[in-house]
Amino acid sequence: MSKKKKERIDVVYSTNPDFEFSYTSADDADTLPPQQQDLRVQLDRKQRNGKEATLITGFIGKTEDLEALGKTLKQKCGVGGSVKDGEILIQGNQVQKIINLLVDLKYKVKKIGGS
Repeated sequence: MSKKKKERIDVVYSTNPDFEFSYTSADDADTLPPQQQDLRVQLDRKQRNGKEATLITGFIGKTEDLEALGKTLKQKCGVGGSVKDGEILIQGNQVQKIINLLVDLKYKVKKIGGS
């Protein structure tokens, strides 16, 4: 389904031949500088058959900037991962390494979860 069809507002069908759909404006917020970002890093095992993944949340900004940060972190850790729904998912238990990398990039980072 095309993106435009997903963004239609509460209209299924109209018999008016002059009717035009109105679309929601999904403008991304401007990306905050790293010093103002408050990122959360946690180890996640949910819905992954017990496999560990490092989850980074709390990024405020454009999707392109989030994807660029995700790519940088994946390259520095030497593992795979993905960027979806405003979250960066890095394969494996890379929590401490991610925290060190983000601090080096001047982000404010908090670790969530146990040990």
